[in-house]
Amino acid sequence: MAVHLTILGSGSSGNCAYVETDEARVLVDAGFSGRQIRQRLASIGRAPENLSAIFITHEHTDHINGLAGLADKLRIPVYCNRATKDEIDRILNVRAEFRLFTSGEGFEIGDLTVETFSIPHDAQDPVGYLLRTPTANIGFATDLGHVTRLVAERIRHANALVLESNHDVKMLQDCPRRPWSLKQRILGRHGHLSNEAAADCAADIMTGNLKHLYLGHLSRECNKPELAQRVVQKRLDAIGAAHVRLELTAQNTPCQTLTL
Repeated sequence: MAVHLTILGSGSSGNCAYVETDEARVLVDAGFSGRQIRQRLASIGRAPENLSAIFITHEHTDHINGLAGLADKLRIPVYCNRATKDEIDRILNVRAEFRLFTSGEGFEIGDLTVETFSIPHDAQDPVGYLLRTPTANIGFATDLGHVTRLVAERIRHANALVLESNHDVKMLQDCPRRPWSLKQRILGRHGHLSNEAAADCAADIMTGNLKHLYLGHLSRECNKPELAQRVVQKRLDAIGAAHVRLELTAQNTPCQTLTL
């Protein structure tokens, strides 16, 4: 049996990943339009009609934008907690089939065991996910201002991990198009991880079982892909983590499918 992971896109304008096992086909977030998600799935030979579920981390539009075009029309079950559902209802007014969980609880879909855990971000009740399969575990930790002990403990079990590397601190501080209030929010403990914070996290949770590390949610204005990669790779080299393959995600194009 194999598990397949495709990051369909990740960034400030949209986030969506596709995970497929023998018995489950799921999206983690649906931050692009329904049409865009359909096109990106088609690029890997998949269609939204075959999805088992959509997992939502939190209610910000770059994570839920496609729900109206997918879950509403195709009746795909949407998994989230109550506070997130209430915000989705307020923002989108979709008639989706919601399956509610309490943050910290797990659930199963086919051969997929899903663990949820709270993350510190400026949303109602944001969560990360660890998707356990008989073959490998895949972790998702984006949109968090700092890495709590709980987050570290959960994602330490991942064989493939999508981790936020949102901004370079100096580029953010120097950005003329962002007001100081927004900079403070991003830099705060419920904002977004910097490249250095992502590197610290990677070093802290490192095990021999982590094989693939994806850097996600890169800011277009306040980061550069080569900068994020250099900062994190330098830390991986410093701790002797030569077994980890570091990958960058992109806003406009899906990553190559990873088979575990």
